[in-house]
Amino acid sequence: QVQLAESGGGLVQAGGSLRLSCAASGRTFSSYVMSWFRQAPGKEREFVSAISGSGGGKYYADSVKGRFTISRDNAKNTVYLQMNSLTVEDTAVYYCTAGAIPYAPNYWGQGTQVTVSS
Repeated sequence: QVQLAESGGGLVQAGGSLRLSCAASGRTFSSYVMSWFRQAPGKEREFVSAISGSGGGKYYADSVKGRFTISRDNAKNTVYLQMNSLTVEDTAVYYCTAGAIPYAPNYWGQGTQVTVSS
């Protein structure tokens, strides 16, 4: 059982930056692939980024590649998403996820709202 809690969302202007954090409970955090998904109103959920248990493998959706950076601190049971050069298309609820298999999360956080204004 894993519980996830996102934080760091907010309102920023286009071109600005935000850093999202996801704090996880549990004893096996380092075993999980951690990912970020997002969902905008009226749109389908989409994959944003993922990181392997060791932190050695990082994956990004084409839409955020070069702008977002995922990282994790297993000693703190925390995963981060640094978001730079934000655009209005990045506006969404961002969800932290955990799973044993890449791109197939088993656990989801409650989400944190990111709003980018023009």
